[in-house]
Amino acid sequence: MPDIPLVPALWRFPAHPASVREARHAVAQALPQDLRRCLADDLGLLTSELVTNAIRHGTSQRDERVELVLWPADGHYWLAVSDPGTATGHRAAREADGESGRGLLLVDRLAAAWAVLPRDLRGTSVVAGLPLRE
Repeated sequence: MPDIPLVPALWRFPAHPASVREARHAVAQALPQDLRRCLADDLGLLTSELVTNAIRHGTSQRDERVELVLWPADGHYWLAVSDPGTATGHRAAREADGESGRGLLLVDRLAAAWAVLPRDLRGTSVVAGLPLRE
């Protein structure tokens, strides 16, 4: 009989800046206790950056939602952050003393792999994976 895989964790948050902290907390709490020490900081940073980008660039109305899915697979913990927008996730040029523009650079540094994927009906998802290391 095959092993039954873990069911991915799923959350939907309002397109509001307060959702960034709530999303980061939800993801940290969803990690197994033995992995929190080694993954919580990096996964929290990924969550913050991707949810912030989704709210800023992927939503246009307050009643829209940002969706998060977290799941383990292939030696990684994967995070998908989805929004109804059509942004492509380009790394924008930034000024050295600017207050923004570093989000996807951080994602690129932290994640073993990441991509922006179109959703079937509407919107995009940014999927990023962190390797399991203890």
